[in-house]
Amino acid sequence: MASAKSTGKAAKSRKSKPKPGGKTARASGAGGRAAGGGRSANGPREEADVEAADASLFDPLTPGEIADALRTLTEDKRVSSMAKVGRYRVICTEPLVVKPPHWMAGHRLVRVVAYDYASDRAVDACVDLDAGVVAHLELSKAQPMLSRDEEALAVSIAMVDERVREQLAMGDVPQVTMHYWGRNQTDLAYARRAAAVVFGRADGHASLVAVVDLLDSQVTQVVPAEQW
Repeated sequence: MASAKSTGKAAKSRKSKPKPGGKTARASGAGGRAAGGGRSANGPREEADVEAADASLFDPLTPGEIADALRTLTEDKRVSSMAKVGRYRVICTEPLVVKPPHWMAGHRLVRVVAYDYASDRAVDACVDLDAGVVAHLELSKAQPMLSRDEEALAVSIAMVDERVREQLAMGDVPQVTMHYWGRNQTDLAYARRAAAVVFGRADGHASLVAVVDLLDSQVTQVVPAEQW
């Protein structure tokens, strides 16, 4: 009789749902934060409880974390030339969270997107702050969106160009700055990083578009808005 009761209790225990947990414990050392679940000594990797994930992994990056991520990236040998020349722009830095059973689950990760002007290439990296390494790196000829610094630079270049100043009407101001690709291979912006600065009145009427080559910091085209 005692045996039957014991079996019933065991079955009930197996059917019971796990209780939602709080934050996972953070491991010290290069291993970083501990993810839910893990590989036990007697069996395969256990399923991680998503409800027990560390919510702080989604927190905005601090200035110190951004600085650490950029330092780790620029010290990587694969992009050392970018850091050495110094002609690059950081497009964005944002927290990145991966799900178990990925080996980086539970780690504080940062996605860094930059554009290397010296090599005319995009850099898309994942930096593991806990381990202090670049966990993923992709180099391509892709064109990421313009950074705020690039937008401001394009406007300042366009504003001092004589051709632009001559064609601006009274009251015209920079309305918007857009990332621009050339339409054909003869266009300089077809293979180079460029921006289009749209000028017009504050009421929304566009009058002029200036194409700025960000690589050489010069205006390459000045086009009336109606012909754009």
